[in-house]
Amino acid sequence: MTKLRWGILGCAKIAMRACIPGIAQSETGVVTAIASRDLQKSQEAAASLNIPKAYGSYEELLADPDIDAVYIPLPNHLHKPWTIRAAQAGKHVLCEKPAALTAAETEEMVSACEENGVLFAEAFMYRHHPRYARVQEIIASGEIGDIRGIHGTFTFSNPDDHANVRYKREWGGGSLYDVGCYPISAARLLLGREPEAVTTHAFFSPEHDNVDMMMSGLVEFSGNVALTFDCGMWAAFRNRLEILGSKGRIVLPSAFVTPTQETTDFQVIVGADERTESVTLLNQYALQADDLAYAAWGRKSLRFAPQDAIANMKVLDACLKSAEERARIVLSH
Repeated sequence: MTKLRWGILGCAKIAMRACIPGIAQSETGVVTAIASRDLQKSQEAAASLNIPKAYGSYEELLADPDIDAVYIPLPNHLHKPWTIRAAQAGKHVLCEKPAALTAAETEEMVSACEENGVLFAEAFMYRHHPRYARVQEIIASGEIGDIRGIHGTFTFSNPDDHANVRYKREWGGGSLYDVGCYPISAARLLLGREPEAVTTHAFFSPEHDNVDMMMSGLVEFSGNVALTFDCGMWAAFRNRLEILGSKGRIVLPSAFVTPTQETTDFQVIVGADERTESVTLLNQYALQADDLAYAAWGRKSLRFAPQDAIANMKVLDACLKSAEERARIVLSH
């Protein structure tokens, strides 16, 4: 089968440890080239991951006619310019989350891709795993009743790494962008609609360029349903989602990262009955790459339209504004 040929813009850890190995395990993709502003760095990355080509600039990679699609794991403030340049070079784009710094930037990126006839996808890898389709099936079946609320958490602790790009405010640092975007996107996915308002509270750390090191929030949806979430980069590790229904609940102990079979499984609890839903351990990054490839070849539509990225960024915009202004922010879609 023909392979979709990928180029990687940058040697970020998420690319090296997850996305590149995922593409290598996919049915459809092959990583053809990797670029860094430091040629030695890209050459070392290429050698370690068996990538044929290494470039000393992103421009060189985009000029390579043997590249069909690019993955952009660069710091958040670079997502917009390099997505637009990739689109202008005729490459499909898989952009690491969050798509950009604002919804307005994301709209520009999506428009550039549409104008140049290429695809744009935001890299929320967890949504491509079949367990989320299974969760949706259980909700639709009525087994847990009407959804009364969703609670999501994603926290980790890394406060001593002061040089980390997550701790640079102008670069789009902060826990909301890095991990809070996951439970927000999950609630939108499972409820199938956009929120009406948000209220958040954040710990902006002077030691870390005043980025939000912790945020807690309430995201209001129609139908008297809300997401409560917290996210953080200076807190014990958690990675969990609970969907609460009028009759029962669904608990995903490891909602967004699934390194083992045990963390892929989830629980359905109705009254005194509890069962474990066992889902095959699959590489989420490989599935994400396959979904884009099949869309690029016209075999399927994109699993998630580019407008989904714009909608998610609108919620993130509102969450940051709410935390900064200490106010409830009403959304318009």
